[in-house]
Amino acid sequence: MGFCLANKQLLPACLLPSIQSQSHQQHNTFSLAFKSQFHGLSLTLKSSSCFTNKSSSSVTVCAKVNKGSVPPSFTLKDQEGRSVSLSKFKGKPVVVYFYPADETPGCTKQACAFRDSYEKFKKAGAQVVGISGDDAASHKAFAKKYRLPFTLLSDEGNKVRKEWGVPSDLFGTLPGRQTYVLDKNGVVQLIYNNQFQPEKHIDETLKLLQTL
Repeated sequence: MGFCLANKQLLPACLLPSIQSQSHQQHNTFSLAFKSQFHGLSLTLKSSSCFTNKSSSSVTVCAKVNKGSVPPSFTLKDQEGRSVSLSKFKGKPVVVYFYPADETPGCTKQACAFRDSYEKFKKAGAQVVGISGDDAASHKAFAKKYRLPFTLLSDEGNKVRKEWGVPSDLFGTLPGRQTYVLDKNGVVQLIYNNQFQPEKHIDETLKLLQTL
């Protein structure tokens, strides 16, 4: 396992995300490249038992929900206080994106990017669902302020986030930002970790949806 810093110092262990240890069995290995916005930090990790998307604008990481799996179901309150279950979207593709919090700069940018491309998602027959730990009232105000036409769900206590295995950010200080693309059968086809590029994956998501 190698860690590279601009000043060639070793990265403290407390700043590293947990990764799976090497097994004596054969596994496909891959590299995860993180470019933090903090202090020009560049970190490269190598691990096994995971997979990566070939796109240059997204990174996939180890999680409980992986490509090809059916994620745990859930029932959460939307911005209107109505109960919404994942099973409601069965039969059509759905984009489920977890984000840290309403009204933060990155989350606002991401939500508005989905809003601006929402008609394209509808044309592809897909639903867009955003999930964070904010309550329904916060989601309602956020959706109204930025004219968000899609569903926002309240995962108070981050129970669903934990069940899906959504990773925290690089420093473990904030809930992570991760997008899952499910096909009409509820199977995960792609996972994007977009902690530092919250709006960059929209076009790639649409391209995938057009093939489903």
